[in-house]
Amino acid sequence: QVQLVESGGGLVQPGGSLRLSCAASGSISSINVMGWYRQAPGKQRELVATITSGGGTNYVDSVLGRFTISRDNAKNTVYLQMNSLKPEDTAVYYCKLITSVRTYWGQGTQVTVSS
Repeated sequence: QVQLVESGGGLVQPGGSLRLSCAASGSISSINVMGWYRQAPGKQRELVATITSGGGTNYVDSVLGRFTISRDNAKNTVYLQMNSLKPEDTAVYYCKLITSVRTYWGQGTQVTVSS
C-alpha cells in the first residue's frame, strides 16, 4: 500500500516563503514522476510542478522563478520551495505520485497567503 504524507503548509504573508514536503512510503517503482498540484476554492485542481525520477522538471507559468521542485530519491520525498508568495497562491496543495501501474494522491496541505 503506497501512502503520501504532505507537510509544511500554513499561513504566510505576501512575499514570504514556505517549503512543502511529501514523503511516499510503500512499494514504489524507482521510475516515477512526482508532483504538486493545487486547488483554490471554486476552482479546478491545477498542476504546479512535476519532477521525474531523473530530475526533469516542469512548472506552470504562474510559478516560474518563484517555486522550485526537488526530490530525494533515496527518501522517496519531493519538496516544493515556494518564495515570493502571492495571495493568489492560496490553495490546498496536493502531492501526486505517478508510476507505471497507477497514480496516488496525498491528503493535501493548506497554504494561505494573507496579510
